[in-house]
Amino acid sequence: METIPGVAREAAARFGDKAGVVDGERTISFAALWEAIRKAAAGFIAAGLEKGDRVAIWAPNRLDWIVGAVGAQAAGCVVVPLNTRLKGGEAAFILNRARARWVLTVDNFIGNDYRAMLAAEDLPHLERVITFGPEWDAFLAAATPDAGTDARIDAVTPEDPSDIMFTSGTTGDPKGVISGHGQTCRTFRIWTQSVGLRDDDRYLIVNPFFHSFGYKAGWLPCLMTGATIYPLATLDVPKLVDLVSAHRITMLPGPPAIFQTILATDIGGADLSSLRLSITGAASIPPALIERMRKDIGIETVLTGYGLTETCGTVSLSDAHDPADVVARTCGKPIPGIEVRIADGDGRILPAGEEGEVQVRGFNVMIGYFEDPEGTAEAIDAEGWLHTGDVGRFDEDGRLMITDRMKDMYISGGFNCYPAEIEKILQKHPDIALAAVIGVPDERMGEVGKAFVIPVAGAHPDPAEICAWAKANMANYKAPRSVEVVESLPLNASGKVQKFALKDRVKAEAAPAGGVAAGA
Repeated sequence: METIPGVAREAAARFGDKAGVVDGERTISFAALWEAIRKAAAGFIAAGLEKGDRVAIWAPNRLDWIVGAVGAQAAGCVVVPLNTRLKGGEAAFILNRARARWVLTVDNFIGNDYRAMLAAEDLPHLERVITFGPEWDAFLAAATPDAGTDARIDAVTPEDPSDIMFTSGTTGDPKGVISGHGQTCRTFRIWTQSVGLRDDDRYLIVNPFFHSFGYKAGWLPCLMTGATIYPLATLDVPKLVDLVSAHRITMLPGPPAIFQTILATDIGGADLSSLRLSITGAASIPPALIERMRKDIGIETVLTGYGLTETCGTVSLSDAHDPADVVARTCGKPIPGIEVRIADGDGRILPAGEEGEVQVRGFNVMIGYFEDPEGTAEAIDAEGWLHTGDVGRFDEDGRLMITDRMKDMYISGGFNCYPAEIEKILQKHPDIALAAVIGVPDERMGEVGKAFVIPVAGAHPDPAEICAWAKANMANYKAPRSVEVVESLPLNASGKVQKFALKDRVKAEAAPAGGVAAGA
């Protein structure tokens, strides 16, 4: 069993002067990265941070994020990543909930002045804010690692918490998910081997470090394998293409939208032929996109997977040899050493082909929700099964297929309605670019579907026509009874629609706005 600082120290010993991180004009070797981490740990210890104290990081992808995170973990602290899109009040909720003593941040990012935002909030537990840049550099320069520092690093155990990652809040207030060093390292050793990451890979990390995809499936596997880390702070497709071409990037994971944009962009003379490996997901994936990623971009291995914050970010992965339609419609098979089952509402275990709740048991399941024993007991039963709240099924080959979120499901006239299925059909309408469906109260049916749709560029969809089209293209009980055309949908930083915000919006309206009744 390992710890994250132990992985970084081993990387320094194994890979030495090899480039560990390339962040713009800054390049640092694995050996120098470890020395910076030791300095950070020494600085945290000298400042009085104790084992178990929480250190939050509110910053975009950059070298300092890694040094700060692993340095805090090396001092025995627990890292609390903050979503860079949060507003002051949202960040304050997490900081107060976690009782974070320190925050590491940046001056300004995407128009946000994080220090000013923090200054405007009531943060009774927060003692210090350090800004990456000259202030952070001075903090590291003043630190003097010694035998006491190394003793503190050695005192970190695999059972100790490594981080508290707050869930995205698509269904309400975020909860703090506690993960341990050992389970995180074990999960991503398996992940790294399964995806085939190598020491000669150059990994462009677009996924945010505050998310498992950018942190645990991002820079941590690079430390494990010796792959070089290339952080990218924002999703800027022209810059991304330039980096891939100039630095011969080999590994580029990300949501489908990234690759759809690349394929739709005139990249001029940029050379993307170095790309060999990608992992995509977090949204429905057309098989044609997988084929184009392989044939048009030239990415030999395109994988997908399934995971959630409560499972260290990983439950299943597809195989490198899976055909495009399998990659698109399934999440692959469970990683070795864990158990996954499908159960109905009565706890009956369901066979392949039948839909129910996805439940997970094994080393990847979280320690629990931070200081929330009731929430933890609700999520993890007495036998250790995590009730994910996701609806899915196994196919005949043992591959997992995720259908929807149980919390999003609504019942109309006695029939279970799964929004993801309805949205997928609606998005086949020629005038609809994106759809989100929720259940709304109905006197006769109990609940009926309401769709919020974003039109394709230049289209002016008619709600009544969409309702009629839906009835013609799906079972009547699934067809939304009202449609509202909108310019945008409330999203979190991972691109997930915040359904609770849509439901709150409907509740707040005295009468339906922008929709059309179609249930008569």
